[in-house]
Amino acid sequence: MFKKAYFFHCLPCKNYFLVFLFLSLTNTLAFSQKADSRETMQKFGTAMQIIEYAYVDSTDQPELVETAIVEMLKNLDPHSAYISKKDLEKVNEPLEGSFEGIGVTFQLFNDTILVVAPVLGGPSDKLGILAGDKIVKINGKGATGNKIDNQYVMDRLRGKKGTLVDVAIKRAGKKNLIDFTITRDKIPLNSIDATYMVAPDVGYIKLTRFSKTSMDEFHESILKLKGQGMEDLILDLRGNSGGYLNVAVDLSDQFLSSGKLIVYTEGLRSPKQDFSATPLGDFEEGRVIVLINEGSASASEIVSGAVQDWDRGLVVGRRSFGKGLVQRPFPLPDGSVIRLTTARYHTPTGRCIQKPYEEGVDEYYKDFKYRLDNGELVSADSIKFPDSLRYFTPGGRVVYGGGGIMPDVFVPIDSTRFSDYYTDLVRKGVFNNYTMTYVDKSRSELLKEYPSLDAFKKGFEISDKMYSDFLAKAKEEGVERSEDDKYYYPDAYIQIQIKALIARNLWDTNAYFEVISELDDELSQAIGLLQDGNMFSELNLR
Repeated sequence: MFKKAYFFHCLPCKNYFLVFLFLSLTNTLAFSQKADSRETMQKFGTAMQIIEYAYVDSTDQPELVETAIVEMLKNLDPHSAYISKKDLEKVNEPLEGSFEGIGVTFQLFNDTILVVAPVLGGPSDKLGILAGDKIVKINGKGATGNKIDNQYVMDRLRGKKGTLVDVAIKRAGKKNLIDFTITRDKIPLNSIDATYMVAPDVGYIKLTRFSKTSMDEFHESILKLKGQGMEDLILDLRGNSGGYLNVAVDLSDQFLSSGKLIVYTEGLRSPKQDFSATPLGDFEEGRVIVLINEGSASASEIVSGAVQDWDRGLVVGRRSFGKGLVQRPFPLPDGSVIRLTTARYHTPTGRCIQKPYEEGVDEYYKDFKYRLDNGELVSADSIKFPDSLRYFTPGGRVVYGGGGIMPDVFVPIDSTRFSDYYTDLVRKGVFNNYTMTYVDKSRSELLKEYPSLDAFKKGFEISDKMYSDFLAKAKEEGVERSEDDKYYYPDAYIQIQIKALIARNLWDTNAYFEVISELDDELSQAIGLLQDGNMFSELNLR
């Protein structure tokens, strides 16, 4: 304090006056801002009191306050959000990587709870509950009929670890119901849907979220694939909307050498923070391709941006979502939380991942429709980037900012997704109902004839009778097929979809992806790029 005073008095008179004036204005402004903030809070409180004491009808003040907070946050940006105490656990569950319950994957089938598969090692699996079992009673009460929906099942089968629930199972081939008393336990939620060798020397990992368990699962997947001879890796982040920042950093670290910047965050009130690679990494040498699309966001964009910016691999697919805002949770007195945007993500070259949101939340989330209407999903030429958003990687590769990650190799969207016939088959549950009925009747015979997924992939075919039965089932549900539908969604596509769903019902999600990969254009392109190798050589990528 004294040194500052002495310094000011040593200044020439004119400069001293300017400094004095600046400090006075700064103090006045700070005081004014504090006063404005206090006045604003008093204004809000007064408004609530006026409503409470003068409004014509009774009011629910907590609900009014929640509505005000929600609308206030909506005017800031698309990702700041209010989460009530009641909803907090549900919102966090996918990222926490577990929930507490009986441990089954289920589907509602003809108003009945059908066990698609027990979670390996979970309480139901340990008691011998099998895929194809139908839960018809819960705690002695009937659990079938129109009252059954997903919430009904969640409310009755989920519960605190250590608590008991009685279920009665209807099993094919058994005359009587089988009773089980299940002790609920912590059930893992996997973030990796598929891990397998997609071609000789090429491993494939599909990561669906960045949760607390993601890195443990990733390490296991890498070990498994290396044991099967993997030299190159395809990391599938399509449709992955993100998750924890630290997990995105850890995953990027697996591919980058020590000291390389992965991402940095910065905001008006959040100083710049760098996140860099460590000496640890499971896959720093082999070639890498990252698959992305318009559903890849946030943490997915951090990983693909880091791989691209350091010339570590290729990014294949379509421009990612463009979610580059960092949220921090701020608890409120009643246990609810405000997730407030505090900073922006930037890739190693300095690109801002976040797309514009000045037009408001509603317009922001119509972005997919605008991309479709503008032709961006079918042609890379429809995407225009100004020169001001051009950046260069260390190897001289041009990359672009301005929202999302633009892939090195563009692959147009599969137009069959927009076939009315396909949409109706999915929407009316024809695929699921047909394949579940088929597996329910034929599970034992199928597993006897095809004891492994490899045997199933090589030997199983959709017979003419099966296919005609499927089409008849679709017709029953009011899904008629025209000649145009045959062009946009050919028979072969439908049959592979049926085969993949049968594989899933016999084994697991991994089996589904192994079979359905025949229809996967982006994956096929990625495999071709690795096998050809020219683009890796041209860009001097490892």
